[in-house]
Amino acid sequence: MSLLLHLDRTLDELDPPRWPEPAADATRLVRTVHALRRVRLRDLRPADLRTLVSQGVALPYVAPLAVRLLVDDPLLDAYFYPGDLLLATVNVPATVWDLLPELAKELRAVASALPESAYADLPRDAGREIARFVSWCRLGSPPVVPRS
Repeated sequence: MSLLLHLDRTLDELDPPRWPEPAADATRLVRTVHALRRVRLRDLRPADLRTLVSQGVALPYVAPLAVRLLVDDPLLDAYFYPGDLLLATVNVPATVWDLLPELAKELRAVASALPESAYADLPRDAGREIARFVSWCRLGSPPVVPRS
């Protein structure tokens, strides 16, 4: 089923169960993520997608939207710095990419086409994280995401 069929729906509709309202003392990030689950997919902005991807929320629905943006602009500045959405997206767990293999290949093509100079303004180790994803897609073995 095409993601385009779901653009008028929210993550709460697509990714049950619906989340309850956050606790009164919830952090701003928690309140933001809860609110984003109630936004139609077509209305999610790049910063929203970066937040959802980074937090691992409904990845089978948000990763395709992120990749769609990255195809057009791999170093899109979603909120923090150019390439922040790319870096968040290449760190999506392998189990998600296993569900979306064609999308993983598409992201690999985008990431592997970046010139080395593109890494200059990215955070330290970003190049290594992108290279890890590209290598995983090429070899077909799961990427090892380092734990901090």
